[in-house]
Amino acid sequence: MSTEPARAKGIDANGLRQCLRIAFGGWLGFVISQLMGWNYGVFFTVFPMFLVGLVPVLNGHVVRQFLGNVLVNCAEVSLVVGLTQHMPLVMTGLVFALFYTRFRLMARGPMFLFGANGVLTLSILFHFASYPTLDLADLLASNLMASVLAVGIAALMYVVFPDVEPRKPPPRTEKSMARINHETLIGAITATLSFVVFQAFDLRDSLSAQMATILILFALGYPGARMSAGKRAVGTLLGCNLALSMQLLLYTQTQHFTLVALLYWLGLMVFARAHVKEGGGSGIGFGGLTTLGILFGQSLSPSQDLIYSALYRFSSMCVALAATLVVMALLHRWLNAWAPTRAEA
Repeated sequence: MSTEPARAKGIDANGLRQCLRIAFGGWLGFVISQLMGWNYGVFFTVFPMFLVGLVPVLNGHVVRQFLGNVLVNCAEVSLVVGLTQHMPLVMTGLVFALFYTRFRLMARGPMFLFGANGVLTLSILFHFASYPTLDLADLLASNLMASVLAVGIAALMYVVFPDVEPRKPPPRTEKSMARINHETLIGAITATLSFVVFQAFDLRDSLSAQMATILILFALGYPGARMSAGKRAVGTLLGCNLALSMQLLLYTQTQHFTLVALLYWLGLMVFARAHVKEGGGSGIGFGGLTTLGILFGQSLSPSQDLIYSALYRFSSMCVALAATLVVMALLHRWLNAWAPTRAEA
């Protein structure tokens, strides 16, 4: 098959295949979860995007990290929530310790996926699991099922849309121990404060804002997070606007699942192309992808619409990102005042 059309549009043959993997992978997660009537649809829409969008290749090391993380997460959340839910200070201390271990792995490099997926999933699980009325077993089972399904979908996507040329592994950069300490502490402290704030203000419906505060921490430092936050805000705005446009186009036809699924796939393809052109990081394209995944996974049904959800999620996300950046700027300055936690210029 010729690759000229892909190159003419700014992406090569591998990029085109990755676009198709992301769009069809996210679409399959949405369709399967909706047809099966599973709870926590956002897990099923976002996890496949995370696995095929942020990871350049799928191999045994990636699968072991992804599935191993979900098993460890289920055990950690069950123990921490079950034993310390009535002791908020103790629970917060344990949450910080778990975030610290994950960011330590991310800062070191080889186990970045295990750490990143752990931070994102733990922040969501701890927040929801802390509510006494929530069925913890259903939450953990949905997370486990979504993770296994995401691996299966990703494997299928690599079989159906394999890369044309082998991908080169990203270059590894050597870090000093001071920089590792800096990246670990700024990530763990910020993630813990995010957990505390969302708990204290009972922000159960602000999942998009909560995910945004965690995803920008993947940059492992304030300068990178500042750039990521701007891209994340733009991606979320575009994702919300596209979702609103789809809602207006569907109008009263949201009960026709075929139409909903078709428009959802088209939206994923648009943002998947933007994501690939950006180089595959957590930028505008990925922000748009996850926004669509959250909105469709949580909000779209014959009795609900996206308009209020989209407006609320964008406004809450902007406030959360601004507050997160302020905290990170203060932490960045404070940690740089000490030689053992000073990041290189």
